[in-house]
Amino acid sequence: MKTLATLALGIVIGAALMLAVAISRLQARATDRGQPRFMQLTMEQLNDEQRPLGEKIVKVSSVGLSGPYNSMLRSPVMGDRLFMLLDYLRFNTSVPRRLNEFAILIQARLWTSQVEWRAHYPLALKAGLAQSVADDLAQAKRPAAMQPDEAAVYELCMDLSTKHEVSDAVFKRARAIFSDQQLVDLVAVTGTYVTAAMFLKNAAEDGVPDGKVALLQPLSPQ
Repeated sequence: MKTLATLALGIVIGAALMLAVAISRLQARATDRGQPRFMQLTMEQLNDEQRPLGEKIVKVSSVGLSGPYNSMLRSPVMGDRLFMLLDYLRFNTSVPRRLNEFAILIQARLWTSQVEWRAHYPLALKAGLAQSVADDLAQAKRPAAMQPDEAAVYELCMDLSTKHEVSDAVFKRARAIFSDQQLVDLVAVTGTYVTAAMFLKNAAEDGVPDGKVALLQPLSPQ
């Protein structure tokens, strides 16, 4: 009887220890999720190397120092170079604004980047992209009412992003519409906004603002 009692007590103690470990792990995960991977920087917190970049960012950014900029500021020399590329691709690119914003939205959709979509959806509509085209894209559908130049952008970006190559047929259709510079700029904006989405995902900062609904649903596994 004593042996059985001792065995039972051991089982109880063992179960209690396992429960305590499980609770501890859950608490640790909750704590991790509750803390930003990169604390949001403010202008007052920037050091002498970061401050010039921060000042450039706040002049043009609709999200202040947040979004991908919060990560870029951690490496200010790289961040400054990338900021200059983003500045070119947003405001000085050879690609018409409507098509440029459409290319950005395609990457936002493929990466389910809530931040990119929320920032660039209104810009795309303001630039002349039909709302039905953007809304079809949000639902992960090939937009039904694209203009020929929009279809060329969609096919090129989707080939690059999902097949990692561009078919001869797709390139031929794009070449019939765009100049060499426009084609190169289109590829550049596609890759650069993948980088921006990666910064957001790495920092776990690509969520939905409090009180807002998700504009994009996760894509189904392919």
